[in-house]
Amino acid sequence: MSPLPLLRNSGVALIFAKRGSWRRLLRNAWRRRAACWAMHCYIRFVYHSNHWTVEGGAAPRRLIDEGRAFIGAFWHGRMMMIPVAWQRMAPMHMLISAHRDGRIIADAVSYFGIQAIAGSTRRGGSAALRNLLKKLKEGDCVAITPDGPRGPAMSVSIGIVNAARLAQVPIVPITYATSRRWILPSWDHFHVGLPFGRGVFLWGKPIEIPLELDEAGLERTRSLIEACMVEMVHEADRRVGHGAEALAPQGARRPSSPRPTGEGQGEGPSPRHTVPQEKPR
Repeated sequence: MSPLPLLRNSGVALIFAKRGSWRRLLRNAWRRRAACWAMHCYIRFVYHSNHWTVEGGAAPRRLIDEGRAFIGAFWHGRMMMIPVAWQRMAPMHMLISAHRDGRIIADAVSYFGIQAIAGSTRRGGSAALRNLLKKLKEGDCVAITPDGPRGPAMSVSIGIVNAARLAQVPIVPITYATSRRWILPSWDHFHVGLPFGRGVFLWGKPIEIPLELDEAGLERTRSLIEACMVEMVHEADRRVGHGAEALAPQGARRPSSPRPTGEGQGEGPSPRHTVPQEKPR
Protein backbone atom coordinates (compact mmCIF):
# COMPACT_ATOMS: atom_id res chain seq x y z
CA MET A 1 0.00 0.00 0.00
CA SER A 2 1.30 3.43 -0.91
CA PRO A 3 2.62 5.57 1.98
CA LEU A 4 1.54 8.80 0.25
CA PRO A 5 -1.63 9.35 2.35
CA LEU A 6 0.61 9.74 5.40
CA LEU A 7 2.19 12.84 3.88
CA ARG A 8 -0.79 14.82 5.14
CA ASN A 9 0.08 13.95 8.70
CA SER A 10 2.96 14.93 10.94
CA GLY A 11 6.53 13.69 10.88
CA VAL A 12 5.69 11.19 13.60
CA ALA A 13 3.35 9.36 11.23
CA LEU A 14 5.99 9.23 8.51
CA ILE A 15 8.28 7.18 10.72
CA PHE A 16 6.01 4.31 9.74
CA ALA A 17 6.20 3.37 6.06
CA LYS A 18 2.73 1.91 5.65
CA ARG A 19 -0.71 2.80 6.89
CA GLY A 20 -1.30 -0.82 7.89
CA SER A 21 1.75 -0.80 10.15
CA TRP A 22 0.49 2.35 11.83
CA ARG A 23 -2.94 0.88 12.52
CA ARG A 24 -1.54 -2.40 13.82
CA LEU A 25 0.77 -0.49 16.15
CA LEU A 26 -2.08 1.52 17.67
CA ARG A 27 -4.26 -1.55 18.12
CA ASN A 28 -1.63 -3.40 20.11
CA ALA A 29 -0.85 -1.77 23.46
CA TRP A 30 2.44 -3.58 23.94
CA ARG A 31 3.77 -2.63 20.49
CA ARG A 32 2.69 0.96 21.03
CA ARG A 33 4.50 1.11 24.38
CA ALA A 34 7.60 -0.45 22.83
CA ALA A 35 7.58 2.11 20.01
CA CYS A 36 7.22 5.01 22.46
CA TRP A 37 10.00 3.63 24.66
CA ALA A 38 12.25 3.29 21.58
CA MET A 39 11.45 6.87 20.53
CA HIS A 40 12.35 8.19 23.97
CA CYS A 41 15.61 6.18 23.95
CA TYR A 42 16.52 7.59 20.55
CA ILE A 43 15.90 11.16 21.73
CA ARG A 44 18.21 10.57 24.69
CA PHE A 45 20.81 8.99 22.38
CA VAL A 46 20.77 12.01 20.06
CA TYR A 47 21.05 14.34 23.04
CA HIS A 48 24.02 12.54 24.61
CA SER A 49 25.86 11.92 21.32
CA ASN A 50 25.81 15.54 20.18
CA HIS A 51 27.63 18.56 21.59
CA TRP A 52 24.94 21.01 22.69
CA THR A 53 24.96 24.70 23.48
CA VAL A 54 22.08 26.53 25.19
CA GLU A 55 21.32 30.23 24.84
CA GLY A 56 18.66 32.17 26.68
CA GLY A 57 18.13 29.41 29.23
CA ALA A 58 18.32 31.87 32.11
CA ALA A 59 15.01 33.44 31.05
CA PRO A 60 12.70 30.49 31.84
CA ARG A 61 14.66 29.65 34.99
CA ARG A 62 14.24 33.22 36.19
CA LEU A 63 10.49 33.00 35.73
CA ILE A 64 10.42 29.75 37.68
CA ASP A 65 12.53 31.27 40.45
CA GLU A 66 10.01 34.13 40.61
CA GLY A 67 7.20 31.61 41.00
CA ARG A 68 5.70 32.43 37.59
CA ALA A 69 4.29 29.88 35.21
CA PHE A 70 4.67 30.39 31.47
CA ILE A 71 3.72 28.90 28.11
CA GLY A 72 6.58 27.42 26.10
CA ALA A 73 6.02 27.76 22.34
CA PHE A 74 7.79 25.73 19.65
CA TRP A 75 7.02 24.65 16.10
CA HIS A 76 5.48 21.24 15.46
CA GLY A 77 8.38 20.32 13.19
CA ARG A 78 10.91 21.07 15.95
CA MET A 79 9.26 18.97 18.60
CA MET A 80 11.67 16.05 18.88
CA MET A 81 14.33 17.46 21.22
CA ILE A 82 12.14 19.80 23.30
CA PRO A 83 11.65 17.28 26.17
CA VAL A 84 15.40 17.22 26.90
CA ALA A 85 15.65 21.01 26.59
CA TRP A 86 13.20 21.29 29.45
CA GLN A 87 15.27 19.10 31.79
CA ARG A 88 12.54 18.98 34.45
CA MET A 89 12.93 22.63 35.45
CA ALA A 90 9.35 22.61 36.78
CA PRO A 91 6.18 20.58 36.28
CA MET A 92 5.38 20.68 32.55
CA HIS A 93 2.24 19.82 30.60
CA MET A 94 2.20 19.61 26.82
CA LEU A 95 -0.91 20.34 24.78
CA ILE A 96 -1.09 17.40 22.37
CA SER A 97 -3.71 16.60 19.78
CA ALA A 98 -6.09 13.73 20.45
CA HIS A 99 -5.29 12.60 16.88
CA ARG A 100 -3.51 9.26 16.47
CA ASP A 101 -0.11 11.02 16.21
CA GLY A 102 -0.81 12.67 19.54
CA ARG A 103 -1.31 9.37 21.33
CA ILE A 104 2.19 8.28 20.33
CA ILE A 105 3.75 11.64 21.23
CA ALA A 106 2.00 11.76 24.62
CA ASP A 107 3.30 8.33 25.59
CA ALA A 108 6.83 9.15 24.41
CA VAL A 109 7.16 12.45 26.28
CA SER A 110 5.84 10.87 29.47
CA TYR A 111 9.28 9.25 29.88
CA PHE A 112 10.66 12.77 30.37
CA GLY A 113 8.19 13.62 33.12
CA ILE A 114 5.96 15.67 30.80
CA GLN A 115 2.22 15.15 31.13
CA ALA A 116 -0.13 15.54 28.17
CA ILE A 117 -3.22 17.71 27.87
CA ALA A 118 -5.34 16.27 25.06
CA GLY A 119 -6.77 18.84 22.70
CA SER A 120 -5.96 21.68 20.34
CA THR A 121 -6.03 25.48 20.41
CA ARG A 122 -7.66 25.36 16.97
CA ARG A 123 -10.41 22.75 16.85
CA GLY A 124 -12.87 22.06 19.64
CA GLY A 125 -10.36 23.12 22.23
CA SER A 126 -12.62 24.57 24.91
CA ALA A 127 -12.13 21.65 27.31
CA ALA A 128 -8.39 21.63 26.61
CA LEU A 129 -8.24 25.39 27.21
CA ARG A 130 -9.95 25.05 30.57
CA ASN A 131 -7.53 22.31 31.60
CA LEU A 132 -4.58 24.35 30.34
CA LEU A 133 -5.65 27.43 32.30
CA LYS A 134 -6.15 25.32 35.40
CA LYS A 135 -2.58 23.98 35.22
CA LEU A 136 -1.17 27.47 34.70
CA LYS A 137 -3.16 28.79 37.66
CA GLU A 138 -1.69 26.00 39.79
CA GLY A 139 1.78 27.24 38.85
CA ASP A 140 2.68 24.54 36.34
CA CYS A 141 4.06 25.39 32.90
CA VAL A 142 2.49 24.41 29.59
CA ALA A 143 4.06 23.75 26.19
CA ILE A 144 2.17 24.40 22.95
CA THR A 145 2.92 23.95 19.25
CA PRO A 146 1.02 26.98 17.87
CA ASP A 147 1.03 25.57 14.32
CA GLY A 148 -0.26 22.12 15.35
CA PRO A 149 -1.77 19.70 14.93
CA ARG A 150 -2.07 20.07 11.14
CA GLY A 151 -0.65 23.42 10.17
CA PRO A 152 -0.12 25.53 8.25
CA ALA A 153 3.47 25.07 9.28
CA MET A 154 5.25 27.85 11.15
CA SER A 155 2.05 29.87 11.46
CA VAL A 156 0.92 30.89 14.94
CA SER A 157 -2.74 30.37 15.79
CA ILE A 158 -4.59 32.93 17.89
CA GLY A 159 -5.30 30.24 20.50
CA ILE A 160 -1.91 30.53 22.21
CA VAL A 161 -2.33 34.31 22.50
CA ASN A 162 -5.74 33.97 24.13
CA ALA A 163 -4.48 31.28 26.50
CA ALA A 164 -1.59 33.47 27.69
CA ARG A 165 -3.86 36.52 27.94
CA LEU A 166 -6.50 34.74 30.02
CA ALA A 167 -3.91 33.10 32.30
CA GLN A 168 -1.80 36.28 32.48
CA VAL A 169 1.43 34.36 31.91
CA PRO A 170 4.20 35.13 29.41
CA ILE A 171 4.95 33.11 26.27
CA VAL A 172 8.55 31.89 25.99
CA PRO A 173 9.55 30.68 22.49
CA ILE A 174 12.04 27.83 22.18
CA THR A 175 13.63 26.01 19.26
CA TYR A 176 16.55 23.74 18.45
CA ALA A 177 18.66 22.67 15.50
CA THR A 178 21.19 19.90 14.89
CA SER A 179 24.04 19.90 12.40
CA ARG A 180 23.13 16.38 11.29
CA ARG A 181 19.45 15.82 10.62
CA TRP A 182 16.81 14.18 8.49
CA ILE A 183 13.94 16.40 7.33
CA LEU A 184 10.81 14.37 6.70
CA PRO A 185 8.48 15.17 3.77
CA SER A 186 5.57 15.93 6.09
CA TRP A 187 3.47 19.10 6.30
CA ASP A 188 5.58 20.31 9.24
CA HIS A 189 8.96 19.34 7.70
CA PHE A 190 9.66 17.37 10.86
CA HIS A 191 13.33 17.57 11.91
CA VAL A 192 14.77 14.26 13.07
CA GLY A 193 18.07 14.95 14.79
CA LEU A 194 20.92 12.55 14.05
CA PRO A 195 23.78 11.60 16.41
CA PHE A 196 27.44 12.62 16.43
CA GLY A 197 27.18 16.27 15.53
CA ARG A 198 26.38 19.62 17.11
CA GLY A 199 23.14 20.99 18.47
CA VAL A 200 21.79 24.24 19.83
CA PHE A 201 18.80 25.16 21.97
CA LEU A 202 17.58 28.75 21.76
CA TRP A 203 15.18 30.20 24.33
CA GLY A 204 13.53 33.49 23.44
CA LYS A 205 12.71 36.39 25.71
CA PRO A 206 9.38 36.17 27.55
CA ILE A 207 6.53 37.86 25.68
CA GLU A 208 4.02 39.45 28.04
CA ILE A 209 0.38 39.58 26.93
CA PRO A 210 -1.85 42.39 28.30
CA LEU A 211 -5.26 41.31 29.53
CA GLU A 212 -7.14 44.00 27.58
CA LEU A 213 -6.53 43.57 23.86
CA ASP A 214 -8.94 44.26 21.02
CA GLU A 215 -9.01 42.22 17.81
CA ALA A 216 -6.29 44.31 16.19
CA GLY A 217 -4.10 43.99 19.28
CA LEU A 218 -4.53 40.22 19.32
CA GLU A 219 -3.45 40.04 15.69
CA ARG A 220 -0.39 42.23 16.29
CA THR A 221 0.58 39.99 19.19
CA ARG A 222 0.09 36.86 17.12
CA SER A 223 2.30 38.32 14.38
CA LEU A 224 5.00 39.29 16.91
CA ILE A 225 5.15 35.77 18.31
CA GLU A 226 5.27 34.25 14.84
CA ALA A 227 8.05 36.60 13.73
CA CYS A 228 10.12 35.78 16.83
CA MET A 229 9.68 32.04 16.39
CA VAL A 230 10.50 32.06 12.66
CA GLU A 231 13.61 34.16 13.22
CA MET A 232 14.76 31.89 16.05
CA VAL A 233 14.55 28.86 13.76
CA HIS A 234 16.66 30.64 11.13
CA GLU A 235 19.20 31.60 13.78
CA ALA A 236 19.37 28.09 15.26
CA ASP A 237 19.92 26.59 11.82
CA ARG A 238 22.61 29.17 11.03
CA ARG A 239 24.49 28.36 14.21
CA VAL A 240 24.85 24.69 13.31
CA GLY A 241 25.79 25.36 9.71
CA HIS A 242 22.52 25.23 7.77
CA GLY A 243 21.51 27.92 5.32
CA ALA A 244 18.08 29.51 5.22
CA GLU A 245 17.32 27.84 1.90
CA ALA A 246 17.18 24.46 3.67
CA LEU A 247 14.82 25.72 6.27
CA ALA A 248 11.30 25.51 5.82
CA PRO A 249 7.88 25.03 4.62
CA GLN A 250 6.70 27.18 1.78
CA GLY A 251 4.93 30.25 3.03
CA ALA A 252 6.96 30.69 6.23
CA ARG A 253 7.92 34.33 6.52
CA ARG A 254 11.34 35.50 7.58
CA PRO A 255 11.03 38.76 9.51
CA SER A 256 13.45 41.64 9.43
CA SER A 257 13.12 42.26 13.16
CA PRO A 258 16.05 41.71 15.55
CA ARG A 259 16.68 38.21 16.80
CA PRO A 260 14.67 37.39 19.93
CA THR A 261 17.47 35.58 21.73
CA GLY A 262 19.87 37.77 23.59
CA GLU A 263 21.27 36.32 26.75
CA GLY A 264 23.60 33.44 27.38
CA GLN A 265 22.93 30.58 29.74
CA GLY A 266 24.46 32.31 32.71
CA GLU A 267 24.07 36.00 31.92
CA GLY A 268 22.08 38.59 33.76
CA PRO A 269 18.49 39.61 33.21
CA SER A 270 17.33 40.50 29.71
CA PRO A 271 14.39 42.70 28.80
CA ARG A 272 11.05 41.08 28.05
CA HIS A 273 8.86 41.69 25.04
CA THR A 274 5.68 43.45 26.10
CA VAL A 275 2.75 43.94 23.79
CA PRO A 276 1.44 47.52 23.94
CA GLN A 277 -1.63 47.81 26.15
CA GLU A 278 -4.88 48.55 24.33
CA LYS A 279 -7.19 51.17 25.82
CA PRO A 280 -10.65 49.79 26.61
CA ARG A 281 -13.31 51.12 24.32
